[in-house]
Amino acid sequence: MKTSPNYFADRVCLNVLANSIDNAKACYEAAEGNIVLGVLSKNYDSDEAAIADMKNYQAATNNALSVGLGAGDPNQSEMVSRISAVLQPQHVNQVFTGAGTSRALLGQSETIVNALVSPTGKVGYVNIATGPLSSQTPATEVPVETAIALLKDMGASSIKYFPMKGLAHKAEYQAVAEACAANDFYLEPTGGIDLENFEEILQIAVDAGVKKIIPHIYSSIIDGETGDTRPEDVQTLAEMTKKVLAAAK
Repeated sequence: MKTSPNYFADRVCLNVLANSIDNAKACYEAAEGNIVLGVLSKNYDSDEAAIADMKNYQAATNNALSVGLGAGDPNQSEMVSRISAVLQPQHVNQVFTGAGTSRALLGQSETIVNALVSPTGKVGYVNIATGPLSSQTPATEVPVETAIALLKDMGASSIKYFPMKGLAHKAEYQAVAEACAANDFYLEPTGGIDLENFEEILQIAVDAGVKKIIPHIYSSIIDGETGDTRPEDVQTLAEMTKKVLAAAK
């Protein structure tokens, strides 16, 4: 079972939520396989239930599973680590303090393990107090280079930069992208990304030279009636991605 994601031009992998097995398959096909499908641990009452159901998503998408927290809930951190150890998915979502546990329990380095850090309002700094207890305390603002070094120490793969609120933190996001590029680290912009701002958000990371980019596009492409992520919107995102990457060559 392949434990590393597929990327457009070896550079960009989309991350969207899957509402069902059929929805996951449709989105996977729309992105030509260059995608991970988010399934949220918070939606399950037990590890056993999550593992049993998520195995079906793995089987339907060649293991393009992204084990999610659930709205970035830090209290899901330990459950995500436990079920990911069993499932060996291609992608794991974590808070800053949970990344080391996930990597250790996975027992391999191929799966992408991100770690959530937040904007601070100060260019060049991020808040790393995103864990179950630390998120309840005053923000811990550190230079983004320090955050990346700490995450490398813990075995994480990428910064999950959330909540971006689209381009509300553009200057901060640009500095994070530049730091990721300079320190050979991956980047996952998250929060408020839609079909209107996606291209610019991706372009900033590409222009900065980030090696691998995994943008999360969630509520903006979910059908309000069905709860499904719209495969046609995923196809649009795929076309935008190919356009940006073609221009970057």
